[in-house]
Amino acid sequence: MRKNKDIICLIPEQRKGFFRLIFSRFGVIALLLLLEIIVLAGLDQWFSEKNTLYMIMHMLFSVGMVFYLFNCEMDATGKLSWLILIMLFPLPATVLLWLSQHDVGHRKLKKRVTQLIHETQHKLHQNPEILHRNDLILSGTDDLYRYINRSGCFPIYENTSVTYFPSGEETFDALLEELSRAERFIFLEFFIIDEGTMWGRVLKILADKVAQGVEVRLLYDGMCEMSTLTADYPERLAKLGIVAKPFSPIRPFLSTYYNYRDHRKVLVIDGKTAFTGGFNLADEYINVIERFGHWKDCGVILKGEAVSSFTLMFLQMWNIGVEHPVWEEYLVSEPVHDGKGYVMPFADIPLDDDKVGENVYMDILYRARDYVYIMTPYLILDNEMENALKYAAERGVDVQLILPGIPDKKMAYSLAKTHYSALIRAGVKIFEYTPGFVHSKVFVSDGEKAVVGTINLDYRSLYHHFECAAYLYQTACISKIEQDFRETVSKCRAVTEESIRSEKISYRIRGAFMKLIAPLM
Repeated sequence: MRKNKDIICLIPEQRKGFFRLIFSRFGVIALLLLLEIIVLAGLDQWFSEKNTLYMIMHMLFSVGMVFYLFNCEMDATGKLSWLILIMLFPLPATVLLWLSQHDVGHRKLKKRVTQLIHETQHKLHQNPEILHRNDLILSGTDDLYRYINRSGCFPIYENTSVTYFPSGEETFDALLEELSRAERFIFLEFFIIDEGTMWGRVLKILADKVAQGVEVRLLYDGMCEMSTLTADYPERLAKLGIVAKPFSPIRPFLSTYYNYRDHRKVLVIDGKTAFTGGFNLADEYINVIERFGHWKDCGVILKGEAVSSFTLMFLQMWNIGVEHPVWEEYLVSEPVHDGKGYVMPFADIPLDDDKVGENVYMDILYRARDYVYIMTPYLILDNEMENALKYAAERGVDVQLILPGIPDKKMAYSLAKTHYSALIRAGVKIFEYTPGFVHSKVFVSDGEKAVVGTINLDYRSLYHHFECAAYLYQTACISKIEQDFRETVSKCRAVTEESIRSEKISYRIRGAFMKLIAPLM
């Protein structure tokens, strides 16, 4: 363990290179999964050659799964992708389809999450007077409240101040300042944690706060054990007094268990302050290191009553493996009386039939009068979302999207470009951020509505991840979100029909092939 005035590092440098990747838990699990696939493929080939009855059963199973596919409630684009896979790889594809549709690998998780949501359905109080206000009714915000609360406990709050930060650097500065003020508890939930300047400085404050008697809990996605952290990282943090655990760590067994990742970014301090946004706790998010040009991210800080919703979100995820969870002593907040407008934090889970994140975005598009501005790192759309974007533009709404100019994933970048022509023909304006990579997830509309959070415009976020965001209505920070969008557009290149025609042939070919399986990415 290396320690200095500002940074704590718990993983020795020699564990962070190529050999760590090959000889680590990642290498072992990858090898075991590969062996499972080889064994299954070998058995299928052997039985197919030796046993006619097996071939008949194989065919009947595939046909049965095709019938099932076309009678389930899956998105039409997803059905088409599965059908193509079944045509090309009958047995593997039908087995994977069966696994994904029968909760194999995550049935226990689904049951526990559903139980926790039911237990906490009424933990937070909604002021009924707010729901009868004319401005909320006329804007449709009251309808959105009713929809979102079908799948959780997400009140609309007043008495909450919201500050928007247009960069990871500004978010980080505020985050450090607020952490230093913690007195009771600090809850952190992040998709990615990677040791370096950002996490090192946060970890130093967390260790100091533990020494002062502050309770610190950390939840991170189990994928980190395959990439940035060691499997024993919770034990390493325990030596500092920090209670940590990975969400859904990777196991060497084939199942759909791996699909459902915790993509949320939540920091709650004393029930008084909460952060969310696109940023993770790694150096590229604050441009200490450069991976894909300049990294454009954002975040919001909430102070006041709405913080309780983020506290509840964290506790629901934390208590998945806890037999007797404690709720009430943490669900405290203090009103901020100079907070303008309304705030409704909300979460989305992949284990129910509600596509909450996508439907919130589409609600903004369908109700917009003048404009909708969007920043997103990925654009992998289902038919419903693409139609919502086009319909808004075709009825005269100024719809503008900012996407990365330098991609982090070439496959996703190629897929995004397959949507460009149809959107531009409908009147949607598309811009690519030339300095680098846009990681912000922002919708802002008509000077009165905005969503800032973790939800991308791709299948992973909208269908397969645990996500969160803050829905904002008439809050003071909306003007700053719009200003950030305009300033970011000034650093972008406009996508036109001509620029699409001159696009690299590699992107076109890659995008055309990847679109066949886009819903499964």
